[in-house]
Amino acid sequence: MALIETDKDARRLARAIASDLSLYNEEKIVEGIEKDNLFEVISEEIEEGRAHYKSRVSPQLYEKNFYDRAIVDILVKSKGHIKSSVW
Repeated sequence: MALIETDKDARRLARAIASDLSLYNEEKIVEGIEKDNLFEVISEEIEEGRAHYKSRVSPQLYEKNFYDRAIVDILVKSKGHIKSSVW
């Protein structure tokens, strides 16, 4: 399979992976936000997603950090309604 070579497609893949993480780990994410240990609670899942993302995009695109931005946008920003001491 050819590597993804465009910013648009790399962002789309990153957001799709982050969305899957959110969908399949909702309970862990809520707990992690409430207890302010989100990245500890789902570190394994995030790293698994990162490995998949890295295997699909060109090295130049991987360096642009689209995956981490998608994680923050989808797993953190979209959960702003959850009570937390962080916000």
